[in-house]
Amino acid sequence: LATDDEDEDGGEPPGPKIRDTPEDIRLEAIANTVALHPSRDILVCGDVDGDVYAYSYSCTEGENRELWSSGHHMKSCRQVRFSADGHKIYSISRDKAVHLLDAERGKLVTRIRGAHEAPINSLLLVDENILATGDDGGTLKVWDMRKGMAIMDLKHHEDYISDITVDQAKRILLTASGDGTMGVFNIKRRRFELLSEYQSGDLTSVALMKRGKKVICGSSEGTIYIFNWNGFGATSDRFALKAESVECIIPVTESILCTASMDGYIRAVNLLPNRVIGCIGQHVGEPIEELAKSWDSRFLASTAHDQLIKFWDISSLPNTTVSEYRKRKKKDGRMKSLTKKAHGENDFFSGLVEETEKTDGEQEEMEEEDDSDSDSGSD
Repeated sequence: LATDDEDEDGGEPPGPKIRDTPEDIRLEAIANTVALHPSRDILVCGDVDGDVYAYSYSCTEGENRELWSSGHHMKSCRQVRFSADGHKIYSISRDKAVHLLDAERGKLVTRIRGAHEAPINSLLLVDENILATGDDGGTLKVWDMRKGMAIMDLKHHEDYISDITVDQAKRILLTASGDGTMGVFNIKRRRFELLSEYQSGDLTSVALMKRGKKVICGSSEGTIYIFNWNGFGATSDRFALKAESVECIIPVTESILCTASMDGYIRAVNLLPNRVIGCIGQHVGEPIEELAKSWDSRFLASTAHDQLIKFWDISSLPNTTVSEYRKRKKKDGRMKSLTKKAHGENDFFSGLVEETEKTDGEQEEMEEEDDSDSDSGSD
């Protein structure tokens, strides 16, 4: 009989291992931001040194590749975004500049130096020509890239603009701010409409859900605030996640979103009825900066202070159903794991995390009944 070794030498070499998700990408510095290509398995990230990197990602082991890097920003890169066709990349920085890069090679195509008087913090591509940027002082600018100039320049927030989104008609811009308000701006008429009431804590993120009928804001206090469309002045509902914070929100369906937190957890949350469905994944004990969804909605990518970009399988999340009735939490207080590696089973630290969570669990179970300020179970 041949030994195992002889068998391997004489037979076919084993094929490459196919994983459920791409492997982690290890970076040279903390990335503040990550964006995924709209039609290909490519990502870009921007780091605290001002560098922008592009990678191709794959579920085949060993197949993630760095494609290029670009070091044009003088200070920390705060956000990167692909154009809708995937050919261009926009980046903003603490150096107050807006850059437009060619996605294929990372070549700098256009630079707007001194685009803002304060460091730029947030970026939104409205369409192929119109760009919105928000800065640390609360100024919103809207740019027409054909003219290379700002067509709106408005300051209505008292603190940094953390996030910007737009409705499907590309008419109304919504801003989330560190001053605790959401701003409403009309791009078509180029004017400011209103600010919401002040919420406790900084508003960190803003997104549209329920086919544009609901506006969701995350906050530094770990609460999600819900506004009705056209009811922007006051929240219609709020939902405390028992998370350290909500740093970033990514809608996965019209009623399910993923949130990233300073506590290192990625939570899947159902909207109306308001429930934490479970844990998608975690960067153990490391604050998460940003989440991004892949073009085919199969993966969520996350970037955190551990200098890793991790990938999570969210393909089954749209099939999750949430009952109107509350279930009691697991006895140990752990969130339900929604992916194979949600609680880092093969992670050296996961045992330590479980221990601390058990003690929190009993407290949470008592609080479980009281996680929403309103009675609204549906929209």
